[in-house]
Amino acid sequence: MRHAFEGRNLVHYSLMRYHLGWEDRDGHPQDARHGKLLRPLLCVASCEAVGGEAETAFPLAAAVELLHNFSLIHDDIEDQSPQRHGRDAVWRVWGIAQAVNAGDGMFALAHVALDRLSEAGVDAQRVRAATHLLDTASLRLCEGQYLDLAFEERLEVSCADYLTMVHGKTAALMAAAAGSGALVGEAPPGVGSAFEQFGEKLGFAFQVRDDVLGIWGESRETGKPTGEDIRARKKSFPVVYAMESAAAGDGEELRTIYGKDKLSEEDIATASLLLERAGARAHSEETASRYAAGALQCLAGIDLAPDRRHDLELLADYFVNREA
Repeated sequence: MRHAFEGRNLVHYSLMRYHLGWEDRDGHPQDARHGKLLRPLLCVASCEAVGGEAETAFPLAAAVELLHNFSLIHDDIEDQSPQRHGRDAVWRVWGIAQAVNAGDGMFALAHVALDRLSEAGVDAQRVRAATHLLDTASLRLCEGQYLDLAFEERLEVSCADYLTMVHGKTAALMAAAAGSGALVGEAPPGVGSAFEQFGEKLGFAFQVRDDVLGIWGESRETGKPTGEDIRARKKSFPVVYAMESAAAGDGEELRTIYGKDKLSEEDIATASLLLERAGARAHSEETASRYAAGALQCLAGIDLAPDRRHDLELLADYFVNREA
């Protein structure tokens, strides 16, 4: 990832480095809190699982993480989220226009990083296939984000609607990370497809867990205020489930709260209580675990080294038990 920034000294790139936790807002080096790098880890682990060398997948893993971060810079603007990892979001420091531009630049840098796959010894056909996977995932990510924003204007969102949104917003890039990682590790086509399915189901598990943390996560762990997703009236999985499954009175009260233009702290506390009473938290945690188990099942018939399979099992477990 740092290689993609070499020789790029315009302040434009400082915005990106700030977002990644490499610099403070004045452009001074910093090792700030940053993302968990789960998508590049998934990419590299998938490459190794099929017998490839980790270093071969590094340019690809960097591209995956840069694509993810392009979406986060834009996501913070669209959600009007003031903070990311406990620091002011890029748009809060430099304004919306420059933040949009920084996100666009991050998207372009992802493709610069991807170009180095050839230097890592990956043949041209596999480079083209990996690029296609990531470009398709980027389109689906934008489609999912469109739906996520559109849902904020609707009171009635079904669980099926939610899963369609997550397939794009989160699962598509996870699927591309795992599938392209296996691809550059020289997995045969059928195995590569299994890894895509593995990543996709992990993406669903990750997002449902993320939705739990967005409501009940501890601020010191998540870097965001507790209950932020309720404050933003997001139709996250626990909310959608509760609106479909809560007792009539509770469901109506939850819809009334979500129908307001702005929520008070009392509204947020009441909504959280209604969600708990509907069993939304427990159901969401069970759903995330079920998707993670399904992800591992996608790889059940593939001959993998026991230690590499164990790595993937540990990764799946982390996806559904993380606290941040």
